[in-house]
Amino acid sequence: MIIKIGTRKSMLAMWQANHVKNELMKHGIQVELNPIETKGDKVLNVAISKIGSKGVFTEELEQMLENGTIDIAIHSAKDLQSELPEQFEILAFSSREKENDVLISRNKSLELKDEESAFIIGTSSTRRIATLSHYYPNIKTVEIRGNLQTRIKKMDSGHCDALLLAYAGVARMEYDEMINQELSLDIFTPAVGQGSLAVEIATTLSAEKKSKIRGIINDPDTEIKLKAERAYLKKLKGGCSIPAFANAQIHGNNLVIQAGIFSLDGVEFIRKTSKGNLENPNILGEKLGEDILNEGGAEILDQINKELKR
Repeated sequence: MIIKIGTRKSMLAMWQANHVKNELMKHGIQVELNPIETKGDKVLNVAISKIGSKGVFTEELEQMLENGTIDIAIHSAKDLQSELPEQFEILAFSSREKENDVLISRNKSLELKDEESAFIIGTSSTRRIATLSHYYPNIKTVEIRGNLQTRIKKMDSGHCDALLLAYAGVARMEYDEMINQELSLDIFTPAVGQGSLAVEIATTLSAEKKSKIRGIINDPDTEIKLKAERAYLKKLKGGCSIPAFANAQIHGNNLVIQAGIFSLDGVEFIRKTSKGNLENPNILGEKLGEDILNEGGAEILDQINKELKR
């Protein structure tokens, strides 16, 4: 059996694809890698929210899935839109790395301590910008996009003092020594899916390949958590340009999800926690999304969409 993997070309994306490749090869499967550049990789001078948040990093790979050029596409789960076109599905979620955001800098004295913290942070995430605006009003932010190496170069050239990133990417690229601070999940609640890899396929992929790949790659606990988180985001009809957040954890026989949404300026926000059983993660996430929309989230979303269209 030969499995053809599609992936973005960045060093982190290649690490992720090679991670899946190595797992498959341990089970005697031959693997071919097909790296490409997506729209989100090529357009670096425009905020993701202005490009259009759905499919920015996935559209070209989905075209390859549809025409059979590749069998599977490997994504950071946080980059995958909450609702896939009907001809695609998520086959597997890898075991999840630590979900936290981290602050990295060459200046080891920099930390987010209190409202008086004041320096410049580079980030392209509306969620991180809104969180900083709400909890750390003296922090200034600048738009920085590109792969991790590009962002660090921009920081080193003076664009900013520090970067706010996902722990998973920093650890996978072995920049752990640059981490100044691991941020609280209760304040910097991460993007949906942060820390996990998603394996996307066309629904027409053979049953034999589906079964083999899923059996090797899928982590059942991570799948439960991400189903709840993704159901929440789907209810909000949100993409990666919306400052929404969600994090699900398993405690015994219960699934606990904390989720919410900020206004773009961080002034308004809603955060709620819900608990349910492990058997119905989609229902739990969807219900939480419905509650947040009914308690003011719908108005926040309307305002976000108006501002992003300007």
